Amino acid sequence: MMDGIVVAKEGRVATIRLSRPPHNFFDVGMIRSIADVIEANDADPNVLVTLLTAEGRNFCAGADFTKPLAEGSGPAEVYGQAARMFSRRKPLVAAVRGGAIGGGFGLALAADFRVVAPASRFHANFASIGLYPGFAITATLPALVGAQRANDLLLTARRVDGEEALALGLADRLVDADSLDESALGFCQGIAANAPLALASIRGALTRVDEQQARAAMARELKEQDKLFGTEDFKEGIRASVERRPPAFVGR
Repeated sequence: MMDGIVVAKEGRVATIRLSRPPHNFFDVGMIRSIADVIEANDADPNVLVTLLTAEGRNFCAGADFTKPLAEGSGPAEVYGQAARMFSRRKPLVAAVRGGAIGGGFGLALAADFRVVAPASRFHANFASIGLYPGFAITATLPALVGAQRANDLLLTARRVDGEEALALGLADRLVDADSLDESALGFCQGIAANAPLALASIRGALTRVDEQQARAAMARELKEQDKLFGTEDFKEGIRASVERRPPAFVGR
């Protein structure tokens, strides 16, 4: 049973569609389902590429911190499932419509490629809500854009649109919003037209962050997040985000 996703296949491309619009908040069930499908696709000789896309206004807004966490659905459990995504042998492409925010940004960075539209937004909002980054973004972001640019995005917590994402190297294709899914599927099909064994070996050689590195990054992230979850600043950051106002942080 898939939790929060819909799966389809077209030719040698499998599509995972996040299905909790409008923001596609994730929990451990959704991330487990994504990892399950990716592992199944690795074992399926008829699938060569996986496309990750989403319904609704945003690609993924990460975890919903406005609601109490269900037992067994905390960051440690989510990250344990997320790490499985990094063990894959076949390419993963993310079609990012709208916002990839917080952990949703981390989910997009877990892919090998990102196809975006001009209005797509990447937002590492962690510092603006009083929280340490997560979802292995402390490893994937600098691996993709370099340490200096990663520092910029993480410490300023600023938004990056599709055009800047392409310039920074966060995105690989910039397409019209109306044709985002179609263009992303075409990109996947272009990859899938090639030799299966060669695709797997090339991807393996050029992987920026593997499962071991992702697990190490998430272990560090979890340790730092645990220090901040109970702070006044984190509570204020969430309140301010919900109320759409600037936060008044106090440093404790």
